[in-house]
Amino acid sequence: MALELELAGRRAVVTGASAGIGAGIARRLAAEGVHLYLAARSKDRLEALARELHDAHGVEVAPLALDLGSSEAQMELAAAASDADILVNNAGAIPSGTLQEIDEATWRSAWDLKLFAAINLSRALYAQMSERGRGVILNVIGTAADKPAAGYIAGATANAALVGFTRALGGDSPRHGIRVIGLSPGPVATERLRDLLGQMAARQLGDAGRFAEVLGPLPFDRMASVEEVADLAAFLISERSAYTSGTVVTIDGGLLHRDG
Repeated sequence: MALELELAGRRAVVTGASAGIGAGIARRLAAEGVHLYLAARSKDRLEALARELHDAHGVEVAPLALDLGSSEAQMELAAAASDADILVNNAGAIPSGTLQEIDEATWRSAWDLKLFAAINLSRALYAQMSERGRGVILNVIGTAADKPAAGYIAGATANAALVGFTRALGGDSPRHGIRVIGLSPGPVATERLRDLLGQMAARQLGDAGRFAEVLGPLPFDRMASVEEVADLAAFLISERSAYTSGTVVTIDGGLLHRDG
């Protein structure tokens, strides 16, 4: 028997949807027949992805070019997507750097996008989901929460906050018919991760081109693919995972628990 995800006809918001994991999740949900609200800063990329998904799967796709680092844009998205019963909080672009290298303005702007966008969108859409008695919030986090490094201190701290947010909200949400889940990828083959590793390699090794050395040996000799992360996201969102809430699922090939 096929593993039916029972997602067709539902409506989802995906933030940070113009590239990488966000675009991968959007493609996977569209293939399941989910109608989409796609949010990111890049208007051209969003519109191209919207055309691709509509043409390939016949779903409704609304591209919303917004800078979700502002509370005004967050509320604009929530208002436009008030009928959504799935929220994928994926937006975020926190730079690497130590405590002395990341100034207050950078901490605040990075957290506005990664952390407060997730909190504010969840608050707004949770109220709508609760009235309907059904909904799923999926927070894409990152394993820096579990293995924090001083050279990525702003990201590790924001991720740890999202883990706490997911567990706290997801423990209570089932009484409203809502599930809240975290998905925490390790290294994933995206342009964003390559840029981040390049920053770290430049600081640690004096050469951004040596970014692979920052990671060291990887499980199965590779990073995860975007498609693998998107497949897991779709499963967690789906009715096949209907008893999952208040937890964070890691996809890192066992990297966090490897000896040495």
